[in-house]
Amino acid sequence: MASSLYHVHGEFCTNHPWEVIVGTLTLAACMFTLDRQNPLPPMKPVIKSCHGCVQETEYNAVEVVTMTILRSLAILYCYYQFRKLYKIGSRYVLGIVGVFTLFSSFIFTTTVVNILKIEISDLKDALFFFLPLIDMSKAGVLAQFALNSKNELEGKTNIAKGLAELGPSITLDTVVETLVIGVGTLSGVERLEMLSWFACLSVLVNYVVFMTFYPACLSLILEFSKSDKFYATKEAWNLFSFKEEDPKSNPALQRVKLIMSFGLMLVHVHSRWPLKESGVYSIEAHRAQQQPFNNTEDSDPTEEYFTRWLALGADHIVILILVTALLIKLIFFEIRENQSNLVEIHQELLKESEEVERISKETTIVTKSQMPFINFSLEDPSDSTYDNKEVQTTISASNSDAESSPEDDVPKVCKSLEDCLKIYNDVDLGATALTDEEIILLIKNKHIASYQIEKAVDDPERGVNIRRKILGTELLGSSQLLQGLPYRNYDYSLVMGACCENVIGYMPIPVGYAGPLILDGKEIYVPMATTEGCLVASTNRGCRALKYGVTSSVVADGMTRGPVVRFPSIVIASQVMKWIQEPENFQKIKEKFDSSSRFARLQRITTKIAGRFLFLRFVATTGDAMGMNMLSKGTEVSLKYVQTLFNEMEILSLSGNFCSDKKPAAINWIEGRGKSVVCEAIVPANLVSSVLKTNVHALIEVNNAKNMVGSAVAGSIGGFNAHAANIVTALFLATGQDPAQNISSSNCMTLMESWGPDGEDLYISCTMPSIEIATIGGGTILPAQGTCLEMLGVKGSNIAEPGANASQLAKIVCAAVLAGELSLMSALAAGHLVTSHLRHNRSTTLLPSAFDRNQNLLLPPCKYNV
Repeated sequence: MASSLYHVHGEFCTNHPWEVIVGTLTLAACMFTLDRQNPLPPMKPVIKSCHGCVQETEYNAVEVVTMTILRSLAILYCYYQFRKLYKIGSRYVLGIVGVFTLFSSFIFTTTVVNILKIEISDLKDALFFFLPLIDMSKAGVLAQFALNSKNELEGKTNIAKGLAELGPSITLDTVVETLVIGVGTLSGVERLEMLSWFACLSVLVNYVVFMTFYPACLSLILEFSKSDKFYATKEAWNLFSFKEEDPKSNPALQRVKLIMSFGLMLVHVHSRWPLKESGVYSIEAHRAQQQPFNNTEDSDPTEEYFTRWLALGADHIVILILVTALLIKLIFFEIRENQSNLVEIHQELLKESEEVERISKETTIVTKSQMPFINFSLEDPSDSTYDNKEVQTTISASNSDAESSPEDDVPKVCKSLEDCLKIYNDVDLGATALTDEEIILLIKNKHIASYQIEKAVDDPERGVNIRRKILGTELLGSSQLLQGLPYRNYDYSLVMGACCENVIGYMPIPVGYAGPLILDGKEIYVPMATTEGCLVASTNRGCRALKYGVTSSVVADGMTRGPVVRFPSIVIASQVMKWIQEPENFQKIKEKFDSSSRFARLQRITTKIAGRFLFLRFVATTGDAMGMNMLSKGTEVSLKYVQTLFNEMEILSLSGNFCSDKKPAAINWIEGRGKSVVCEAIVPANLVSSVLKTNVHALIEVNNAKNMVGSAVAGSIGGFNAHAANIVTALFLATGQDPAQNISSSNCMTLMESWGPDGEDLYISCTMPSIEIATIGGGTILPAQGTCLEMLGVKGSNIAEPGANASQLAKIVCAAVLAGELSLMSALAAGHLVTSHLRHNRSTTLLPSAFDRNQNLLLPPCKYNV
């Protein structure tokens, strides 16, 4: 819950960077310009010597030593933070974090000084403790989130993800730091209290700036750097040492912080409330107390502040020496050392590549057919030469000319088979520590099954990429063959073990919508996935003609499974058939069947005998699921129960094609399978003429001749329609159904009659007895298909009424078929079919020769209408 809120906040900051930056600056300006009349006097008593010099009251030796040690530790901690950032290897990260730190310092100094009305000279002690309170590592991690992206949009998304992961832990750290430092305000020591108040406000201000101004600035940097050269250049700094840190916090540590926060809160409440009169800070008393020491009316305030800033003591000299030594160490030693290390790494890689090249020249050349996996210089489809094809359907001509990434300059050295096996079998390392080429070596030697690559590398997308390398380069002979098939940015975790195996990518299909379709008084927009031109447009025209709505009804519901069993003789087979047909025996079988599932409920069993074979057709409701697995499980349990009563029965197959699934069969047309749906509508004559461009009489005549007589002459089974399969398949692809089940699901009878007192209007109905459909399971779990189901309002299972969502989806399919039938039959009756397909479903290069200037079809005259 907290992460999602921070993610929304991050999206707001990245999408509106100017607003956030201007708002932050405006707030700072307002706080800075607050009325500073009657400022507080210096927190430390000041006296004026006889020589006119202004000096602080002398501190005791213990305080000087303590403050010097604390300041030194603060500087060392800052140095450690800077070194940690420097090891990242990215100057962009260093620059961004540095600017953020300076701006936070400006915001804090200007606002807090004005709010507390502290003298500027009193800040010199607190400045040493300011930088350690800024968590530069978190700022660096968020900068890495932003810079580790390929474009501006991905960068903004990464910033929001970074805030979602870092936000809760940073918030908890801020609370803990504030409470811990706040204990110092209870010490009673004036100097320590002042520093503690200063530090508490520093933590809070830094938190606000980090959560608002900082992500907005990162987003603005990405927006100003829209060119591809920026992203290509910045990756060069991260070549050797860039590695994103794990932003997730330790749960045990977070729990300890929560307990600590609760305890510290109790301490503060107990100490501060109820407030004792002696503990209340009194400005008047403080001024009265300090008045005897502040006889400085005659002195110049500017000169006084300047003098106090330049006053150096022994502790300041120690701090100055420490800072100077660290700067010399960083500039003259460590930077050169890092540069020499990079050069040494590059030289070692070059030596290894030369050694590999020398060995390869000495060995015998092995032909590709003898060792199909020996080539380790496989071209990586994930390189910059391969565009991300997630939204592309054509290959860019500039792909071959694309610049190579900096990683291409680093030679890839493959370990030996023994070393790869040792790493692969290591519990702490595994296949994730191997390169793609080394994993291919293990696959070639049968140590990793090709269908388990994703599981081995623990990264589905990487596993798909490796399989593409094997298939494209080694088996098909060219990696270019798979270039147009996208594979990136897809949630393969939903696919593995559920929807597909040996995955090499995904297939983008255009999705259009038809509608609104008025179904049972509700407007519905129907998604259709298809590559056939005119289909969506035609269905949409049918929806416009059905402006007075479609009425639907589910008349039957039952998925089927038809096993086949065998007996020693037809006598026993017929006895068992009669036994099953008895109501009391069916009830016993039903109890066994229903006990196998929460949703599957057996409705009836149809029996057919053929010699010694007995075919049983189990029909059951399955809720919102397709139910094939439910039926298989329940059928198996039921058959084993019958087998205990008839030992001679032999179960040959759970599916004996008496179902019948994914095959044309008259039994599905006659008895139904899945959802049996009927839809009807009345289309006024004026809509038939204005929208469909024909008349009622012509529609009825063509429907009788084509869909009734023509289908009968062809001996069609369930094909008494114009093109029901077109709409069914398009809807099945869009909503994650099994496309093969369009065979039975497309069974449809389209009827048309004249309607009304004068017979001028059109009555149309579609009867579809076997729509096999579901809203859960199978492809419905995939994001794109789930989105289309959400469009229809039927995603997932219906908790209140199991099966209602699947029934509603079946009604939508039947109603969409009715719209498609109405439009196509009208086109046939009006003679517009060829014209529309040549206009919308052919290459545009053919159009000039097919149409004249007035878009009239140039066809030879025909004395017969279609």
